[in-house]
Amino acid sequence: MPQALYPTVPFPIDHIIAQQHGGPTKLHNLAHSCLHCNSHKGPNIAGIDPVTKKLTKLFRPRRHKWERHFEWRGAYLVGKTAIGRATIVVLAMNDPDLVQVRVELLEEGIVLQ
Repeated sequence: MPQALYPTVPFPIDHIIAQQHGGPTKLHNLAHSCLHCNSHKGPNIAGIDPVTKKLTKLFRPRRHKWERHFEWRGAYLVGKTAIGRATIVVLAMNDPDLVQVRVELLEEGIVLQ
């Protein structure tokens, strides 16, 4: 059996709004996160939108619709809104290593969603 081209580590459950910012340990404030993105997010709840240069809240998976804020262009994730763009920057979602993994997944026929 071929070796997986992507990490097989589980996605930890973490706070969307960090506890230090008053985020409760309740289902509505918890989400699965990849280790890479979560390590970049840390306790951040906002970032600078690279287009408007304004402080912008980050994407909240329990409140926001993914399709409204993001779209795939090949292996690159593109922000369609200030929230999407700021989130991509803060979480380093287009880190070259991640993009390379996505390229390989696409080459294997795995659709990015």
